[in-house]
Amino acid sequence: MIKEMQQEILRLKKERDACILAHSYMSEEICEVADFTGDSYALSVKAKTAPQSTVIMCGVRFMAETVKMLSPQKKVVLANPDAGCPMAEQFDKEIIEQLKESLPGYAVVAYVNTTAELKTVCDVCVTSSSALKICRAIPQKDIIFIPDINLGTYVANNIPEKNFKLLHGGCPTHARMTKADALKAKAAHPGALFLVHPECRPEVVELADYVGSTTGIMEYAQKSDGKEFIIGTENAIVQHLQFRCPGKKFYPLSKDLLCHNMKVTTLADVYDAVRGKGGEEIVMDEKTRLAAVRCIEKMIEYGG
Repeated sequence: MIKEMQQEILRLKKERDACILAHSYMSEEICEVADFTGDSYALSVKAKTAPQSTVIMCGVRFMAETVKMLSPQKKVVLANPDAGCPMAEQFDKEIIEQLKESLPGYAVVAYVNTTAELKTVCDVCVTSSSALKICRAIPQKDIIFIPDINLGTYVANNIPEKNFKLLHGGCPTHARMTKADALKAKAAHPGALFLVHPECRPEVVELADYVGSTTGIMEYAQKSDGKEFIIGTENAIVQHLQFRCPGKKFYPLSKDLLCHNMKVTTLADVYDAVRGKGGEEIVMDEKTRLAAVRCIEKMIEYGG
């Protein structure tokens, strides 16, 4: 049973000196056995200060890479090796190097949802919650923003004094949502506040009462005096909020707002990983790690 497997995971992680990280898009039963839950970058920071020697990432590959970049001395395991991120894999290092050559003087700003290899040729990293602050803070007026065109558009619209070069990449899960989806949800729940992730299309974001990161959406819903909310990000957040705020109502923007890469990780995968019978250890050569972590260090320097 779920409870029995959870109890065994909790026992094993203590026995094997393992810390479990669960991204907020994981299922509730996985989040319940995690040491930390939240957005990808926040999890990697938590892993850095955790006393355990092994870190098990319940998320996607770029998240496990970020943990390894910040905690090279630790063993980092991705709970399910098939958990990738289409957005992180849309552009490779060579394409961005060529773009930098064609646009001299531009700063390359990389969303954290990128591979470690791609980060090696970027100037500064951002999260969805820090993108506005970092892009305002960097000295360059001209910015190449990769890979998410929707987050990039949101940032560009809020910082008109800077010039943004955007690429046609992004999160296929959030990008599937249309204005028609948003209007349908708002019509079905006219008293609900609409909370949206900036990876959604601009025409969806324009209809929102609040725009923010996954953590920001959850915090807003929990603190708000509102009683009903339409959640414009991965549907796992609807489930988590239902547990945390049983007196409030939460509705998905669409039943199709599901990330199949996140959903591939199961509680059984976590069980196998914590007992050393599953998952994939993330291995990164020191040259790549140092080159990739540089843009994260720049983000911290600018206040991210």
